[in-house]
Amino acid sequence: MTSIVSYNVNGIRSAITKGFTDWVSVEAYDIICLQETKARLEDVITTDLETLGYQHYWASAEKKGYSGVAIFSKIPPKQVVVGSGMERYDREGRFIRADFEHFSVLNCYFPSGTTGDERQGFKMEFLDDFFKWISELKQTIPNLIIVGDYNIAHTEIDIHDPKGNKKTSGFLPEERAWMTKWFESGFTDAFRFKHPALVEYSWWSFRAGARGNNKGWRIDYQSVADPLKDKITEARQLMDVVHSDHCPVLVRLDI
Repeated sequence: MTSIVSYNVNGIRSAITKGFTDWVSVEAYDIICLQETKARLEDVITTDLETLGYQHYWASAEKKGYSGVAIFSKIPPKQVVVGSGMERYDREGRFIRADFEHFSVLNCYFPSGTTGDERQGFKMEFLDDFFKWISELKQTIPNLIIVGDYNIAHTEIDIHDPKGNKKTSGFLPEERAWMTKWFESGFTDAFRFKHPALVEYSWWSFRAGARGNNKGWRIDYQSVADPLKDKITEARQLMDVVHSDHCPVLVRLDI
């Protein structure tokens, strides 16, 4: 059984001060994929995580304190690939992939469009480019597990107020249509596969006591390539874990 956690930590240094390392030491997941690290390797004290048996790999943004992804793994990868080859996204530290014996994990941080029309346009271009890139990548790596912060709530059950947010970035009709197309292209939403009707969220605004009132969005996903979907044994949001405005999302596969 292989456990994979995806977690937007909204700054790894901040998360560590809030007990992130202690949590990792107790749970001992096999692979931990972080988004929004907001740091470079040289900025982070990783000794405690290394002592726990984790090898780690980073893709950081050129802009200091922005974006960035990292993979911490107890399973030694055969290969790690930083970036996508698409410079405009790689400058922002949005992708890192680890290849293992029987599967590959691609850790992603999708852009947000909440700051205005320019970034929303960037986000939509990203979605088109990402779809094309993965369509080609899965030809050579069919056993892909693509985790991360997608910054989109797919269906009405994935957001606390679908009517009030229908014109909000992250729940726009065109974004939701992309998610539908995505999950029809050879990938399975692990959580919905195991729990078709369960309401769980992975992100809450810092405003107005949203987390305490569970007014959240499910925007963090594990997209499991269809050849692996019957190996999914568990997929959940770990909503009680609090180091960030997101919570970790867990998938276990019998690999």
